[in-house]
Amino acid sequence: MDNVRHFNPRDTADDDGLNHTPPHDREAEDLVIGAIMHSAPAYTECGEVIDRDDIYTPANRLIWDVVGGIVAKGDQPHPVLVRAEIEKLGRLREVENGHLIDRLGSEYLPAPMAAKFAERIYETARQRRFDEHSTALKAAIVRKADSSELAEMVAAFQQAETLRESTGHGPAHLVAALLDWDQFFATDFGAVQLLPGKLMGPGQQITVVGDGKAGKSLFVQEWAWRMATGQTFLGDKAQAPIRILYLDAENGQEQVQERFLSFGGGHGRMGELRYASFPPVRPLDTAGGGADLIALVKATGAELVVIDTVSRFISGPENDADTWLSLYRHTLLPLKRERVGSIRLDHFGKDKERGGRGSSAKTQDVDHVWELAAQGGGSLTLKRTHTRTGIGPDYFALLRQARRDGDNWAPGGTRHVIALPDPVGFGPSGGTGMAAIPGTVEHLVAALDAAGLPDDAGNRVVKAKLAELKIPAGSTKIAAAVKARQNRGNLPPVQRSPEAFPEPFPETFPGNVPRNASRDGKVAGQTFPGNVGGTPGTPPVPHVPPSKEGDGEGTPEQAGETEAHPCDICGRPIDPNWARRGYTTHLGCDPTTGSHPDTPPTPGSPTNRA
Repeated sequence: MDNVRHFNPRDTADDDGLNHTPPHDREAEDLVIGAIMHSAPAYTECGEVIDRDDIYTPANRLIWDVVGGIVAKGDQPHPVLVRAEIEKLGRLREVENGHLIDRLGSEYLPAPMAAKFAERIYETARQRRFDEHSTALKAAIVRKADSSELAEMVAAFQQAETLRESTGHGPAHLVAALLDWDQFFATDFGAVQLLPGKLMGPGQQITVVGDGKAGKSLFVQEWAWRMATGQTFLGDKAQAPIRILYLDAENGQEQVQERFLSFGGGHGRMGELRYASFPPVRPLDTAGGGADLIALVKATGAELVVIDTVSRFISGPENDADTWLSLYRHTLLPLKRERVGSIRLDHFGKDKERGGRGSSAKTQDVDHVWELAAQGGGSLTLKRTHTRTGIGPDYFALLRQARRDGDNWAPGGTRHVIALPDPVGFGPSGGTGMAAIPGTVEHLVAALDAAGLPDDAGNRVVKAKLAELKIPAGSTKIAAAVKARQNRGNLPPVQRSPEAFPEPFPETFPGNVPRNASRDGKVAGQTFPGNVGGTPGTPPVPHVPPSKEGDGEGTPEQAGETEAHPCDICGRPIDPNWARRGYTTHLGCDPTTGSHPDTPPTPGSPTNRA
């Protein structure tokens, strides 16, 4: 049987289309290669149409790569230089020992015509990919692949083709990523102005995380509208309007209209904001979805994209890191490459301490992660938990304000502002708005005020009260809080924020929750419905039991005890009743000079302690 031709059982007849030369255009390849060996602009223009994989002939592909290296170094290509570079690589025999370079370089197209022939190469390369895909499908059918596997092969091919369309072509596209060192070091990145609100810079990608009651959409919608109309936000100065594309798969159109009217928007007042309500884009963690979004960005000229909410725009599991890596690869990376910023809205997971819901991989690609939390009564905190740059503030204490006009929200009556200055008066501006942030001195003061502790309470009483309230605090912050509360009686009255409305505001907000309040939404003496209005006068001082000393059970102090306690500053005795309440100094003693109010310090003497 030696005269019998044996063949692989996986081979099929020529009728099946498996044994043929793949589509390619050798003539167009030769003309393009000849042109780019003489012209860097010709290489750049062709590189916008094709990449190295579109070139079928290996020898031509080698010349393409070498010319790309020459152009990347800023040199003008020439056949002599190309031959020398290939000879250095020891690969001259792959180009017919240089004869191919001489032949293609002697008769070549004018540079402006090269891109036209590159389009021919692109078209035949696309046909070749379809041909290879059909061959792979036929081979899979021969080996009895099931329909699900065939469907996956088709889907993967379609995604790859779509990704190719959206990410550019060839070394020219790659060369564009190389830094121009002179221009790079001449750029002052520290001078780049943050976007209004100081939450992000141009081209950065951030995530705003919060639970369903925090009003993430309401916050970001107002922010986007103000940026798009060139207005101020969170006290920051106004800038030129920014072109924004808002993708919303979370909020109904009636809510969107209600909210923007309440901000002050409306017909002719939306600026550069483009709003896509439930857009039919494919999942953004796929190549098709990334291509859809890039197409929308190019159509609108957007400089910033808002995705509300990101979980509505993905197809993979939230707990799978591959989902977020795919989102970055297909969507966020192309946006970042084009210097288009993005804001992603996300929900908290079951454990708020761990941040947003799902895999931790979702925070690896963003520049900042902001967590928005509702404190009740319209108070909000915005805290930055992750950052790449560290530029800008890390905390904001905010107030969400809204006004009713009968059953509707008053036009222009809803906004987010920096919280009113703290009554403590810390900081160079007379207030920092930090009372809502745990761990700050302002927060301790606010907690003690809320507990009804008198302003003149000393360190020991304050420490005991904080322990009772289960608020951790070190001795330094306790001392600062005590001093602030004792001294604030000498401070001028706190001024209201210039952005605050003079009227009280309801607790519900446009589009957030059903409104169950009265038609005017007002309750006398309340900041928000459900918050009891303050009553005049000083709240009663809670009884502080006398200190006890002795064994573990505590030994009551004897009646009439008059043991003197020296002041920590001037050394003079403190009234026993005051000492039992925790005071260690006279209220008027000056810690700088050590003086008692009744006895000014002697000139030249640092202290007049007894």
